[in-house]
Amino acid sequence: MQAHSILDRRRAGILLHITSLPGGFGNGDLGQDAYRFVDFLVSSGISVWQTLPVNPTHSDGSPYQCLSAHAGNPLMINLDWLVERGWLNPQARDRCEDASPDYRTHCLGLAYAGFTQSGAVNSSEYRDFIHRHQAWLGDFSLFMAIRGELGGLGWQDWPAGLRDRQVSALSAARKRLAPRVEQVNFEQFVFFHQWHALRAYANGRGVLLFGDIPIFVAGDSADVWARQADFDLTPEGQPRVVAGVPPDYFSSTGQRWGNPHYRWDRMQANGFEWWLERFRGQLSLYDWVRIDHFRGFEAFWEIPAESATAMEGHWVKAPGEALLSTLFNSVESGRLPLIAENLGIITPEVEDLRERFNIPGMLILQFAFDGGPDNPYLPHNHTPNNVVYTGTHDNDTTVSWFEEQSPEQRMHVYRYLGNPAARMPDALIQSALASVAKLAILPMQDLLALGKGHRMNTPGTTEGNWRWRFSWDQIAESSTSQLAESIRLYGRYPY
Repeated sequence: MQAHSILDRRRAGILLHITSLPGGFGNGDLGQDAYRFVDFLVSSGISVWQTLPVNPTHSDGSPYQCLSAHAGNPLMINLDWLVERGWLNPQARDRCEDASPDYRTHCLGLAYAGFTQSGAVNSSEYRDFIHRHQAWLGDFSLFMAIRGELGGLGWQDWPAGLRDRQVSALSAARKRLAPRVEQVNFEQFVFFHQWHALRAYANGRGVLLFGDIPIFVAGDSADVWARQADFDLTPEGQPRVVAGVPPDYFSSTGQRWGNPHYRWDRMQANGFEWWLERFRGQLSLYDWVRIDHFRGFEAFWEIPAESATAMEGHWVKAPGEALLSTLFNSVESGRLPLIAENLGIITPEVEDLRERFNIPGMLILQFAFDGGPDNPYLPHNHTPNNVVYTGTHDNDTTVSWFEEQSPEQRMHVYRYLGNPAARMPDALIQSALASVAKLAILPMQDLLALGKGHRMNTPGTTEGNWRWRFSWDQIAESSTSQLAESIRLYGRYPY
């Protein structure tokens, strides 16, 4: 199966993050429920599974503000897999009273001890993994070890020798923290092993994995600590300016994300090596990837770090054409399996950049019914080289969105869709499947017809996000067959 085959025909997909799966301790993981979900997709005629970024998060759980742009999230590791290999005692796994992340971390520590005692730590498979990922793994493992030693303190507040990566300080830390560094290496080895096994199973059943690359990285991350010269920082490591977006659909004061901006001049001078490594890593995990906030490749919103909101920012040009040319030239086929998140304030220059590289864009049906008939999200304005969604992880569920509309707006929606007898979200799902866009993606919440209280994320807020999960008893056998019938009806059935 070629990586760029996702738009070779009409397809349907589901948007569901790994942590939203049932099972696991505290969050969904890469265990049997992930394989069961693939089976569910196949039985429904769905051939694309879209997730959010799978990198390790900070305490808020946001997959868009991660501790590494390369590493996998150890909280997604399935513990049963470790028991099956004899590295984790089943009694230890079962002593889970609060299903907290701390418990899973404790179990991973026990599993590493078992891994070491078994002699697998000296296996060629493990050592080959360390070697293949040496471009980022060494810095990440040391970063996490130091961070743990200092109680989770952000690297900008570390002792100056560690913060500034003085050779003597780093050498002493590697020696002092060697067991913890190896523990992190082990966790990454297990994550990647479990992920690739899941991908092989999904691909073998005809399901493509569709991932997500945030354009920016968190300031408190191994990437920024290890490559400080590539980011616009003060001498103390603090961002001089931060990323975000101006006022938009989601916020009247804009969104101040807080990520440091890149030193694009330096990155371009070194041939965008960090970006090349990042894309190589992500394309080893996925069949297709979405670039979150693609418009930042054309121009980015630069906010003074001391500003409380995004309103004080301004647009700054980025070398998007040079970066994309470098990325596309790095693959033999000259094609990259990319989709652009081209939402928000999109200018003709942004669309020109996307179209120059023939990168599909996104169409959100919840955005379609404001304005007049020239609204690009209305189905009669769709074009095939796009991905249509009822909503995304940043939108409310379609049921809740529709209930918030005025009676007049609800009537307008039904009048356009031509089926006033259909309930929501069925009417919008049908419209997505009927679209000429080659790929239609449905959030799992819409598939389950869930309403208020079930959204994944509310942009501009930091509390209560990224926690939603579904349960298997929410899926009726009849709804699975009905979905498969609809997917067949609109020419999206691949099997």
